[in-house]
Amino acid sequence: MADKISAVKGMNDILPPDSARWEWLEDKVRTQMARSAYRMVRTPIVEPTALFVRGTGETTDIVEKEMYSFEDRLNGEQLTLRPENTPGVVRAAIQHNLTYDGGKRLYYMGPMFRHERPQRGRYRQFYQLGAEALGFAGPEVDAELMLLANDVLAGLGLRNVRVEMNSLGVPAERQAHRAALITYFEQHRELLDADAQRRLLTNPLRILDTKNPAMQAMVQDAPQLLNYLGDASRKHLDTVQSLLTACGVQWTINPRLVRGLDYYSHTVFEFITDELGAQGTLCGGGRYDGLFELLGGKPTPAVGWGMGIERVLELIKEQGAELPALVADAYAVLPDAAALPVAMQTLQTLRRAGVQVQMHAGAAEGMGSMKSQLKKADSSGARFALIFGADELAQNLVLVKSLRDGAGAQRTESLADVAAWAATLQSNA
Repeated sequence: MADKISAVKGMNDILPPDSARWEWLEDKVRTQMARSAYRMVRTPIVEPTALFVRGTGETTDIVEKEMYSFEDRLNGEQLTLRPENTPGVVRAAIQHNLTYDGGKRLYYMGPMFRHERPQRGRYRQFYQLGAEALGFAGPEVDAELMLLANDVLAGLGLRNVRVEMNSLGVPAERQAHRAALITYFEQHRELLDADAQRRLLTNPLRILDTKNPAMQAMVQDAPQLLNYLGDASRKHLDTVQSLLTACGVQWTINPRLVRGLDYYSHTVFEFITDELGAQGTLCGGGRYDGLFELLGGKPTPAVGWGMGIERVLELIKEQGAELPALVADAYAVLPDAAALPVAMQTLQTLRRAGVQVQMHAGAAEGMGSMKSQLKKADSSGARFALIFGADELAQNLVLVKSLRDGAGAQRTESLADVAAWAATLQSNA
Protein backbone atom coordinates (compact mmCIF):
# COMPACT_ATOMS: atom_id res chain seq x y z
CA MET A 1 0.00 0.00 0.00
CA ALA A 2 1.34 3.46 -0.91
CA ASP A 3 2.24 5.89 1.87
CA LYS A 4 -0.50 8.32 2.79
CA ILE A 5 0.05 11.98 1.92
CA SER A 6 -1.16 14.53 4.45
CA ALA A 7 -1.78 18.25 4.14
CA VAL A 8 1.04 20.68 4.85
CA LYS A 9 1.26 21.50 8.55
CA GLY A 10 -0.77 24.60 9.33
CA MET A 11 -2.79 24.35 6.09
CA ASN A 12 -6.14 22.87 7.02
CA ASP A 13 -8.95 21.12 5.18
CA ILE A 14 -12.40 22.63 5.76
CA LEU A 15 -14.93 19.81 5.59
CA PRO A 16 -18.68 19.38 6.10
CA PRO A 17 -20.38 20.00 8.43
CA ASP A 18 -17.85 22.65 9.56
CA SER A 19 -17.83 24.20 6.09
CA ALA A 20 -21.48 25.21 6.67
CA ARG A 21 -20.24 27.73 9.25
CA TRP A 22 -17.96 29.27 6.62
CA GLU A 23 -20.78 29.51 4.08
CA TRP A 24 -23.02 31.12 6.68
CA LEU A 25 -20.36 33.70 7.55
CA GLU A 26 -19.60 34.46 3.90
CA ASP A 27 -23.30 35.01 3.14
CA LYS A 28 -23.57 37.41 6.10
CA VAL A 29 -20.50 39.31 4.92
CA ARG A 30 -21.75 39.65 1.35
CA THR A 31 -25.05 41.03 2.60
CA GLN A 32 -23.32 43.57 4.84
CA MET A 33 -20.89 44.67 2.13
CA ALA A 34 -23.72 45.19 -0.36
CA ARG A 35 -25.57 47.38 2.16
CA SER A 36 -22.52 49.65 2.36
CA ALA A 37 -21.95 49.61 -1.43
CA TYR A 38 -18.65 47.71 -1.27
CA ARG A 39 -17.99 45.51 -4.33
CA MET A 40 -16.06 42.25 -4.60
CA VAL A 41 -12.50 42.21 -5.95
CA ARG A 42 -10.53 39.00 -6.59
CA THR A 43 -6.76 39.15 -7.07
CA PRO A 44 -4.25 36.34 -7.75
CA ILE A 45 -2.96 34.24 -4.88
CA VAL A 46 0.54 34.41 -6.40
CA GLU A 47 2.11 37.84 -6.95
CA PRO A 48 5.61 39.12 -7.81
CA THR A 49 7.79 38.97 -4.68
CA ALA A 50 8.76 42.62 -5.21
CA LEU A 51 5.15 43.67 -4.58
CA PHE A 52 5.34 42.62 -0.93
CA VAL A 53 8.97 43.60 -0.36
CA ARG A 54 8.24 47.11 -1.59
CA GLY A 55 4.68 47.43 -0.34
CA THR A 56 4.85 45.65 3.01
CA GLY A 57 8.36 46.75 3.97
CA GLU A 58 11.74 45.01 3.86
CA THR A 59 12.15 45.13 7.65
CA THR A 60 8.74 43.72 8.58
CA ASP A 61 8.42 40.23 10.06
CA ILE A 62 6.29 39.22 7.07
CA VAL A 63 9.06 39.90 4.53
CA GLU A 64 11.97 38.87 6.72
CA LYS A 65 10.62 35.60 8.11
CA GLU A 66 7.13 34.62 6.98
CA MET A 67 6.68 34.76 3.20
CA TYR A 68 6.40 31.68 1.02
CA SER A 69 8.61 32.80 -1.88
CA PHE A 70 10.03 30.79 -4.77
CA GLU A 71 11.54 31.08 -8.22
CA ASP A 72 9.36 30.05 -11.14
CA ARG A 73 11.54 27.36 -12.71
CA LEU A 74 10.00 27.96 -16.14
CA ASN A 75 11.02 31.60 -16.48
CA GLY A 76 13.02 32.57 -13.39
CA GLU A 77 10.42 34.99 -11.98
CA GLN A 78 10.52 35.60 -8.23
CA LEU A 79 7.02 34.88 -6.92
CA THR A 80 5.30 34.82 -3.51
CA LEU A 81 2.09 33.37 -2.12
CA ARG A 82 0.31 36.46 -0.87
CA PRO A 83 0.81 37.02 2.89
CA GLU A 84 -1.85 39.74 2.85
CA ASN A 85 -4.01 41.31 0.17
CA THR A 86 -3.80 45.10 0.40
CA PRO A 87 -0.70 45.37 -1.86
CA GLY A 88 -2.40 43.09 -4.39
CA VAL A 89 -5.55 45.22 -4.43
CA VAL A 90 -3.49 48.39 -4.89
CA ARG A 91 -1.42 46.72 -7.62
CA ALA A 92 -4.63 45.78 -9.43
CA ALA A 93 -6.01 49.31 -9.04
CA ILE A 94 -2.84 50.81 -10.53
CA GLN A 95 -2.58 48.24 -13.33
CA HIS A 96 -6.20 48.70 -14.43
CA ASN A 97 -6.43 52.44 -13.65
CA LEU A 98 -9.35 51.63 -11.40
CA THR A 99 -9.73 55.04 -9.75
CA TYR A 100 -9.60 57.10 -12.96
CA ASP A 101 -13.27 58.07 -12.56
CA GLY A 102 -13.32 58.42 -8.78
CA GLY A 103 -12.91 56.44 -5.59
CA LYS A 104 -13.74 52.76 -5.28
CA ARG A 105 -15.05 50.74 -2.33
CA LEU A 106 -13.90 47.12 -2.54
CA TYR A 107 -13.85 43.95 -0.45
CA TYR A 108 -12.33 40.49 -0.73
CA MET A 109 -12.34 37.09 0.94
CA GLY A 110 -9.69 34.46 0.39
CA PRO A 111 -6.59 32.55 1.54
CA MET A 112 -3.30 34.18 2.65
CA PHE A 113 -0.04 32.43 3.47
CA ARG A 114 2.57 33.02 6.18
CA HIS A 115 5.22 30.63 7.47
CA GLU A 116 4.50 30.80 11.19
CA ARG A 117 4.25 28.29 14.01
CA PRO A 118 0.66 27.01 13.75
CA GLN A 119 -1.47 27.67 16.82
CA ARG A 120 -5.06 28.42 17.70
CA GLY A 121 -6.39 31.08 15.32
CA ARG A 122 -3.03 31.37 13.54
CA TYR A 123 -2.29 29.12 10.58
CA ARG A 124 0.11 28.99 7.64
CA GLN A 125 -2.77 29.13 5.22
CA PHE A 126 -5.38 31.37 6.75
CA TYR A 127 -8.41 33.12 5.37
CA GLN A 128 -8.93 36.83 5.47
CA LEU A 129 -11.84 39.13 4.81
CA GLY A 130 -10.86 42.67 3.91
CA ALA A 131 -12.33 45.98 2.84
CA GLU A 132 -10.47 48.77 1.03
CA ALA A 133 -11.64 52.29 0.13
CA LEU A 134 -9.39 53.71 -2.60
CA GLY A 135 -9.28 57.37 -3.59
CA PHE A 136 -10.91 58.92 -0.50
CA ALA A 137 -8.85 61.30 1.65
CA GLY A 138 -11.39 62.37 4.28
CA PRO A 139 -11.52 61.05 7.85
CA GLU A 140 -15.19 60.20 7.37
CA VAL A 141 -14.13 57.22 5.22
CA ASP A 142 -11.82 56.01 8.01
CA ALA A 143 -14.86 56.10 10.28
CA GLU A 144 -17.06 54.45 7.63
CA LEU A 145 -14.68 51.51 7.36
CA MET A 146 -14.48 51.11 11.14
CA LEU A 147 -18.28 51.16 11.31
CA LEU A 148 -18.37 48.55 8.54
CA ALA A 149 -16.07 46.24 10.51
CA ASN A 150 -18.18 46.82 13.61
CA ASP A 151 -21.36 45.98 11.67
CA VAL A 152 -19.83 42.78 10.26
CA LEU A 153 -18.86 41.57 13.74
CA ALA A 154 -22.18 42.60 15.27
CA GLY A 155 -24.07 40.94 12.41
CA LEU A 156 -22.31 37.68 13.27
CA GLY A 157 -23.62 37.97 16.83
CA LEU A 158 -20.25 38.68 18.48
CA ARG A 159 -20.04 40.40 21.85
CA ASN A 160 -17.36 41.95 24.03
CA VAL A 161 -15.18 43.22 21.19
CA ARG A 162 -13.39 46.47 21.92
CA VAL A 163 -12.07 49.07 19.49
CA GLU A 164 -8.62 50.59 19.93
CA MET A 165 -7.17 53.27 17.70
CA ASN A 166 -4.18 55.53 17.27
CA SER A 167 -2.76 57.94 14.72
CA LEU A 168 0.54 57.49 12.90
CA GLY A 169 0.33 60.99 11.48
CA VAL A 170 2.14 61.86 8.25
CA PRO A 171 5.71 60.91 7.24
CA ALA A 172 7.37 64.06 8.64
CA GLU A 173 5.70 63.53 12.02
CA ARG A 174 6.70 59.87 12.05
CA GLN A 175 10.29 60.76 11.20
CA ALA A 176 10.50 63.15 14.15
CA HIS A 177 9.00 60.51 16.41
CA ARG A 178 11.33 57.85 14.98
CA ALA A 179 14.38 59.93 15.84
CA ALA A 180 13.10 60.41 19.38
CA LEU A 181 12.43 56.67 19.71
CA ILE A 182 15.94 55.72 18.58
CA THR A 183 17.46 58.13 21.07
CA TYR A 184 15.26 56.78 23.87
CA PHE A 185 15.87 53.11 23.11
CA GLU A 186 19.62 53.65 22.77
CA GLN A 187 19.56 55.01 26.31
CA HIS A 188 17.95 51.71 27.40
CA ARG A 189 19.84 49.39 25.08
CA GLU A 190 20.61 46.94 27.90
CA LEU A 191 16.87 46.22 28.22
CA LEU A 192 16.30 45.47 24.53
CA ASP A 193 15.89 41.84 23.49
CA ALA A 194 17.38 40.45 20.28
CA ASP A 195 14.37 41.40 18.15
CA ALA A 196 14.38 44.96 19.48
CA GLN A 197 18.14 45.28 18.94
CA ARG A 198 17.64 44.22 15.33
CA ARG A 199 14.79 46.69 14.80
CA LEU A 200 16.39 49.65 16.55
CA LEU A 201 17.74 51.36 13.43
CA THR A 202 15.48 49.75 10.83
CA ASN A 203 11.97 49.80 12.28
CA PRO A 204 11.99 51.18 15.85
CA LEU A 205 8.22 51.73 15.80
CA ARG A 206 7.76 47.96 15.91
CA ILE A 207 9.55 47.81 19.26
CA LEU A 208 6.49 49.49 20.77
CA ASP A 209 4.49 46.38 19.82
CA THR A 210 6.73 43.99 21.77
CA LYS A 211 5.14 41.18 23.77
CA ASN A 212 8.26 40.72 25.94
CA PRO A 213 7.17 41.26 29.60
CA ALA A 214 10.70 42.35 30.57
CA MET A 215 10.44 45.32 28.19
CA GLN A 216 6.91 46.51 28.98
CA ALA A 217 7.76 49.10 31.64
CA MET A 218 10.52 50.62 29.51
CA VAL A 219 8.35 50.69 26.38
CA GLN A 220 5.50 52.26 28.35
CA ASP A 221 7.65 55.33 28.98
CA ALA A 222 8.85 55.69 25.36
CA PRO A 223 7.94 58.88 23.43
CA GLN A 224 4.39 58.77 22.06
CA LEU A 225 3.66 59.61 18.45
CA LEU A 226 0.51 61.47 19.50
CA ASN A 227 2.77 64.16 20.94
CA TYR A 228 4.37 64.72 17.53
CA LEU A 229 1.15 65.21 15.55
CA GLY A 230 0.50 68.54 13.87
CA ASP A 231 -2.85 70.32 13.79
CA ALA A 232 -4.08 68.64 10.59
CA SER A 233 -3.31 65.14 11.86
CA ARG A 234 -4.99 65.84 15.19
CA LYS A 235 -8.06 67.17 13.42
CA HIS A 236 -8.20 64.03 11.26
CA LEU A 237 -8.10 61.81 14.35
CA ASP A 238 -10.61 63.94 16.25
CA THR A 239 -13.09 63.73 13.37
CA VAL A 240 -12.86 59.93 13.23
CA GLN A 241 -13.44 59.71 16.97
CA SER A 242 -16.42 62.06 16.93
CA LEU A 243 -18.09 60.17 14.07
CA LEU A 244 -17.70 56.82 15.82
CA THR A 245 -19.11 58.31 19.01
CA ALA A 246 -22.06 59.78 17.11
CA CYS A 247 -22.82 56.28 15.74
CA GLY A 248 -22.68 54.68 19.19
CA VAL A 249 -19.33 52.88 18.81
CA GLN A 250 -17.13 53.02 21.89
CA TRP A 251 -13.39 53.33 21.36
CA THR A 252 -10.17 53.93 23.28
CA ILE A 253 -6.86 55.47 22.26
CA ASN A 254 -3.91 53.10 22.46
CA PRO A 255 -0.73 55.14 21.91
CA ARG A 256 1.26 51.89 21.47
CA LEU A 257 -0.89 50.67 18.57
CA VAL A 258 1.35 50.82 15.53
CA ARG A 259 0.29 47.89 13.28
CA GLY A 260 3.04 45.88 11.63
CA LEU A 261 3.28 47.29 8.11
CA ASP A 262 5.22 50.22 6.73
CA TYR A 263 2.50 51.74 4.56
CA TYR A 264 0.14 53.07 7.26
CA SER A 265 -0.48 56.75 8.01
CA HIS A 266 -3.02 58.70 10.08
CA THR A 267 -5.68 56.38 11.56
CA VAL A 268 -4.77 52.84 12.64
CA PHE A 269 -7.18 50.62 14.55
CA GLU A 270 -7.85 47.13 15.88
CA PHE A 271 -10.95 45.21 17.00
CA ILE A 272 -9.86 43.05 19.93
CA THR A 273 -11.31 40.29 22.10
CA ASP A 274 -9.94 38.92 25.38
CA GLU A 275 -11.54 35.51 24.80
CA LEU A 276 -8.99 34.02 22.38
CA GLY A 277 -5.79 34.37 24.38
CA ALA A 278 -2.77 35.67 22.51
CA GLN A 279 -4.63 35.73 19.16
CA GLY A 280 -7.12 38.37 20.27
CA THR A 281 -6.92 40.77 17.32
CA LEU A 282 -9.91 40.00 15.09
CA CYS A 283 -9.55 42.91 12.69
CA GLY A 284 -6.89 45.51 12.06
CA GLY A 285 -6.29 48.24 9.57
CA GLY A 286 -5.86 51.91 8.90
CA ARG A 287 -5.02 54.56 6.35
CA TYR A 288 -2.19 54.02 3.85
CA ASP A 289 -2.03 57.12 1.66
CA GLY A 290 1.53 56.45 0.46
CA LEU A 291 1.17 52.91 -0.86
CA PHE A 292 0.04 53.79 -4.39
CA GLU A 293 3.20 55.85 -5.03
CA LEU A 294 5.34 53.16 -3.42
CA LEU A 295 4.00 50.67 -5.97
CA GLY A 296 4.43 52.97 -8.97
CA GLY A 297 1.01 54.62 -9.09
CA LYS A 298 -0.19 58.19 -8.83
CA PRO A 299 -0.69 59.65 -5.34
CA THR A 300 -3.97 58.14 -4.16
CA PRO A 301 -5.37 58.19 -0.62
CA ALA A 302 -6.64 54.87 0.71
CA VAL A 303 -7.80 53.15 3.87
CA GLY A 304 -8.73 49.55 4.67
CA TRP A 305 -8.79 46.63 7.08
CA GLY A 306 -8.29 42.89 7.22
CA MET A 307 -10.19 40.41 9.40
CA GLY A 308 -9.12 36.86 10.23
CA ILE A 309 -11.98 34.50 9.39
CA GLU A 310 -10.68 31.58 11.48
CA ARG A 311 -10.41 33.81 14.54
CA VAL A 312 -13.90 35.16 14.03
CA LEU A 313 -15.33 31.65 13.71
CA GLU A 314 -13.36 30.58 16.77
CA LEU A 315 -14.86 33.44 18.78
CA ILE A 316 -18.36 32.60 17.55
CA LYS A 317 -17.82 29.06 18.84
CA GLU A 318 -16.30 30.36 22.10
CA GLN A 319 -19.31 32.58 22.75
CA GLY A 320 -21.71 29.72 22.07
CA ALA A 321 -23.60 31.30 19.19
CA GLU A 322 -26.12 29.07 17.45
CA LEU A 323 -25.15 28.52 13.83
CA PRO A 324 -27.51 27.16 11.21
CA ALA A 325 -26.87 23.58 10.19
CA LEU A 326 -26.49 22.96 6.48
CA VAL A 327 -29.16 20.31 5.91
CA ALA A 328 -31.54 19.57 3.08
CA ASP A 329 -35.22 20.47 3.26
CA ALA A 330 -36.19 16.99 2.14
CA TYR A 331 -34.75 13.51 1.58
CA ALA A 332 -36.06 11.33 -1.24
CA VAL A 333 -36.75 7.68 -0.38
CA LEU A 334 -37.01 5.22 -3.29
CA PRO A 335 -38.18 1.70 -2.32
CA ASP A 336 -37.60 0.48 -5.88
CA ALA A 337 -35.16 1.57 -8.59
CA ALA A 338 -38.10 1.63 -11.01
CA ALA A 339 -39.16 4.90 -9.34
CA LEU A 340 -35.90 6.65 -10.34
CA PRO A 341 -37.07 8.37 -13.57
CA VAL A 342 -40.15 9.93 -11.94
CA ALA A 343 -38.31 10.70 -8.70
CA MET A 344 -35.36 12.40 -10.35
CA GLN A 345 -37.62 14.49 -12.57
CA THR A 346 -39.63 15.56 -9.49
CA LEU A 347 -36.50 16.40 -7.50
CA GLN A 348 -35.16 18.55 -10.34
CA THR A 349 -38.44 20.49 -10.37
CA LEU A 350 -38.21 20.99 -6.59
CA ARG A 351 -34.59 22.15 -6.79
CA ARG A 352 -35.42 24.68 -9.50
CA ALA A 353 -38.16 25.97 -7.19
CA GLY A 354 -35.59 26.53 -4.45
CA VAL A 355 -36.09 23.39 -2.34
CA GLN A 356 -32.92 21.74 -1.03
CA VAL A 357 -33.41 18.03 -1.53
CA GLN A 358 -31.13 15.01 -1.22
CA MET A 359 -31.82 11.77 -3.04
CA HIS A 360 -31.04 8.39 -1.54
CA ALA A 361 -28.21 6.66 -3.38
CA GLY A 362 -28.39 2.91 -3.65
CA ALA A 363 -25.60 0.34 -3.59
CA ALA A 364 -24.55 -2.13 -6.27
CA GLU A 365 -27.07 -4.66 -4.96
CA GLY A 366 -30.02 -2.24 -5.02
CA MET A 367 -31.69 0.71 -3.28
CA GLY A 368 -31.87 -0.84 0.19
CA SER A 369 -34.85 -1.41 2.45
CA MET A 370 -37.47 1.25 3.25
CA LYS A 371 -36.43 1.05 6.92
CA SER A 372 -32.76 1.73 6.17
CA GLN A 373 -33.60 4.58 3.80
CA LEU A 374 -35.87 6.25 6.36
CA LYS A 375 -33.11 5.88 8.94
CA LYS A 376 -30.71 7.69 6.59
CA ALA A 377 -33.36 10.33 5.88
CA ASP A 378 -33.68 10.98 9.61
CA SER A 379 -29.91 11.16 10.20
CA SER A 380 -29.52 13.60 7.29
CA GLY A 381 -31.28 16.29 9.33
CA ALA A 382 -33.93 16.86 6.65
CA ARG A 383 -37.37 17.95 7.82
CA PHE A 384 -39.29 15.75 5.40
CA ALA A 385 -38.95 12.41 3.65
CA LEU A 386 -40.40 12.19 0.14
CA ILE A 387 -41.40 8.57 -0.38
CA PHE A 388 -41.79 7.45 -3.98
CA GLY A 389 -43.64 4.20 -3.28
CA ALA A 390 -45.24 2.03 -5.96
CA ASP A 391 -48.78 2.59 -4.62
CA GLU A 392 -48.32 6.36 -4.57
CA LEU A 393 -46.75 6.51 -8.02
CA ALA A 394 -49.62 4.45 -9.46
CA GLN A 395 -51.87 7.34 -8.40
CA ASN A 396 -49.41 10.01 -9.59
CA LEU A 397 -48.68 10.95 -5.96
CA VAL A 398 -45.72 11.17 -3.58
CA LEU A 399 -45.92 10.59 0.18
CA VAL A 400 -44.52 13.50 2.27
CA LYS A 401 -43.57 12.32 5.77
CA SER A 402 -42.55 14.73 8.56
CA LEU A 403 -39.32 13.69 10.29
CA ARG A 404 -39.08 16.36 12.95
CA ASP A 405 -42.48 16.87 14.62
CA GLY A 406 -42.35 13.67 16.69
CA ALA A 407 -45.71 12.43 15.45
CA GLY A 408 -44.49 11.46 12.00
CA ALA A 409 -47.39 13.18 10.28
CA GLN A 410 -47.68 12.43 6.59
CA ARG A 411 -49.68 13.52 3.59
CA THR A 412 -49.74 12.90 -0.15
CA GLU A 413 -49.00 15.48 -2.84
CA SER A 414 -49.74 15.42 -6.55
CA LEU A 415 -46.81 14.90 -8.91
CA ALA A 416 -48.73 16.96 -11.44
CA ASP A 417 -48.41 20.07 -9.31
CA VAL A 418 -44.95 19.91 -7.71
CA ALA A 419 -44.45 23.69 -7.67
CA ALA A 420 -47.55 24.15 -5.50
CA TRP A 421 -46.10 22.18 -2.59
CA ALA A 422 -42.47 23.23 -3.08
CA ALA A 423 -43.14 26.44 -1.14
CA THR A 424 -44.63 24.41 1.72
CA LEU A 425 -41.45 22.36 2.05
CA GLN A 426 -39.31 25.51 2.14
CA SER A 427 -41.44 27.39 4.66
CA ASN A 428 -41.67 24.47 7.05
CA ALA A 429 -38.04 23.31 6.78
